Amino acid sequence: MLKTCVNRVITFAPLILIIWLISTKPTIAEEESGTTIPAESRPCVDCHAFEFMQRALQDLKKTAYNLDSRTETLLFKVEKRTLCDCLTANTLN
Repeated sequence: MLKTCVNRVITFAPLILIIWLISTKPTIAEEESGTTIPAESRPCVDCHAFEFMQRALQDLKKTAYNLDSRTETLLFKVEKRTLCDCLTANTLN
């Protein structure tokens, strides 16, 4: 009797182990897939590219404005220096 029980345990133990492994794999896969963001809610690559290009264009506009204002400031300084040089040269003659 004991020999029959041991044989059944030896036979059914690997079978139970295989069934347990098969039944746990789908739950692990479901947990992993639940952590990803569904494709419908993710922005597309074109949207990311468009946003990037908008930010780059805004940065370029700011840089161009800063360069324009610096150029104007430098031109005013040069004109002022030229006028001052002319006035001092005229007063000496």
